[in-house]
Amino acid sequence: MRYARLGPIGQETPVVITDSGTFDLSSVVEDINGAAFASGSLDLVPSLLASGALPAVEDADALRIGSPIARPGAVYCIGMNYAAHAAESGSEPPKIPILFLKPSNTVVGPFDDVDVPQKSLKTDWEVELGVVIGENALYLESPEDAAAHIAGYVTANDLSEREFQLEISGGQWSKGKASPGFTPVGPWLVTPDEVDGGNLHLRSWVNGEPRQDSSTADLIFGINHIIWHLSQYMELEAGDLILTGTPEGVALSGRFPYIAAGDVVEIDIEGLGRQRTLFGQA
Repeated sequence: MRYARLGPIGQETPVVITDSGTFDLSSVVEDINGAAFASGSLDLVPSLLASGALPAVEDADALRIGSPIARPGAVYCIGMNYAAHAAESGSEPPKIPILFLKPSNTVVGPFDDVDVPQKSLKTDWEVELGVVIGENALYLESPEDAAAHIAGYVTANDLSEREFQLEISGGQWSKGKASPGFTPVGPWLVTPDEVDGGNLHLRSWVNGEPRQDSSTADLIFGINHIIWHLSQYMELEAGDLILTGTPEGVALSGRFPYIAAGDVVEIDIEGLGRQRTLFGQA
């Protein structure tokens, strides 16, 4: 299944997108969120589609596309999870997953405009595979147990301000990760039966010029390992979002200029869809 949320900010309608059209899920779930996953209501969607019980969304292509999940309870991020990106950051590959968190109010739609923060000189892009939790996970016994807790996958951009993150951080990364709009997500949430999250091509471009080009097969810590590892320290809840790390090819490498107002950043993950973000100035 491909789930999305269409409509103005704060008034998005949950939908399912199929080869034959886009269908309204308002009669099934209030939103695409933790409650929808935890209740199992989305399990009814295939049979409702087959019976023709879901109304089609008229002019769906003309509607704004929001984040395919409503504001998550938490956004967990894994740092330096590709060896080449760790190297371009001046670090050795980590021996255990590096965790940081982003505020959930940074989550925006895949085509929403985002402002370069005030006083920013080093705003950066990071294409990342996002994993949405579908069932609470705490103290999982093994990585193999993690698969049952995945609702689906999304394209995500972990936007970062590197001076805030690394130079005036006080030792933590949060200042550089928390600006408004710094987590564009979508366009779709795709269920695990549709794609192999462990082998997806991911790319980014700035003003049409290629930047990142890699595969989730190159992750140092795989998806199941990340979920299992995090569950040893915290309870992951349905609707939470995990960003799994970015490959090489960001501005932090010194090979490319940082984002400026007027720039357009595009990212794409195989099977999960493409984003386009136009940057303004706060």
